[in-house]
Amino acid sequence: MSDRFIKLLSTFFYTGYFPVGAGTFASFIAMLLALFLSFNLGLYILVGVIFTALGFMFSGRMEALEGKKDPGCVVIDEVAGIFLTFFLLPIKWPIVITAFFLFRAFDMFKLYPANKFEQLGGGLGIMMDDVFAGFYANIIMQIAIRLSGMA
Repeated sequence: MSDRFIKLLSTFFYTGYFPVGAGTFASFIAMLLALFLSFNLGLYILVGVIFTALGFMFSGRMEALEGKKDPGCVVIDEVAGIFLTFFLLPIKWPIVITAFFLFRAFDMFKLYPANKFEQLGGGLGIMMDDVFAGFYANIIMQIAIRLSGMA
């Protein structure tokens, strides 16, 4: 793969170069894509798996290209996390907004074991903390939705 292609995908079509809050901006764009695809479960899963696999494949290579650990421009990990966050959630605005901010909070605070994976470095370290953030956010939302009766 060319360096240019790796950069294109790792930065989620260059959204990782947004000047302020690139991770949040990329998460928002990924959320819009996830919401758009949520009406076709098969396509949603396919796109989510593809972005996650590409993240594992290319984020470590982008780290090497940038010459620093977990560079801020690599945001494909946020895309993977967002797709996990919104998996099988009802599309209602209170749920969407809460899930988005919950994912961002879990991504920033990196609860155990996400914080341990981040220490690994490379593609695994870049991706796994966001995969865990998405998983945590989805589980919390699924429980909250069932307890509140919003399903």
